[in-house]
Amino acid sequence: MPMGLNAQELDRIEEVVAVRRKIKRGTALFSNGEKFTSLYAIRTGFFKTCIATEDGRDQVTGFQMAGEVIGLDGIVNDHHTCDAVALEDAEVCVMPFDRIEEISREVNALQHHVHKIMSREIVREHGVMLLLGSMRAEERLAAFLLNLTQRLRTRGFSASSLILRMTREEIGSYLGLKLETVSRAFSRFQEEGILSVKQRHIEVLDPDALQKLVNGTAC
Repeated sequence: MPMGLNAQELDRIEEVVAVRRKIKRGTALFSNGEKFTSLYAIRTGFFKTCIATEDGRDQVTGFQMAGEVIGLDGIVNDHHTCDAVALEDAEVCVMPFDRIEEISREVNALQHHVHKIMSREIVREHGVMLLLGSMRAEERLAAFLLNLTQRLRTRGFSASSLILRMTREEIGSYLGLKLETVSRAFSRFQEEGILSVKQRHIEVLDPDALQKLVNGTAC
């Protein structure tokens, strides 16, 4: 929600987010090729976006958490270009895009806010391209974990203790790594005292070591 709005502007924006929708774990919020009608603010839960490769595998393109907006991929061509699947039971606020455009003409702050969200997605996409193009396996995993903890911190959650909602295979798909490579990297981080790993529960013991890996200063 944009900051600094008066009561009338807040009322107008709240008209957009009046509808909530529950999504069961493993269910698609929207699918590749589906007509684009709305953006979705994730109220609770965790999602992955993915596309099907030619050989039938799912290629993970992103992970989205509570407090983030999903569905921006559909704006360009009026249809979605990926599947968005709930990794746990979730709830979203449905925001019809035609209503957003209509109200944006009256509330400039909303239009600016939508542009900021879109810009943030572009920056994130560029970051992923850099990640996959120039980093070794352990650097990729370190960058992924740092990004995840930073996003959790900005939403008021712990930045050192987290439960991974995605599988290691899904992490590998996103990072362009094999499952075995992801598992080896987690094991090495645990052996070196950087992480404590208990199944999907992760404790970040040494965030500075992760940052050094990403900066390329670790041996």
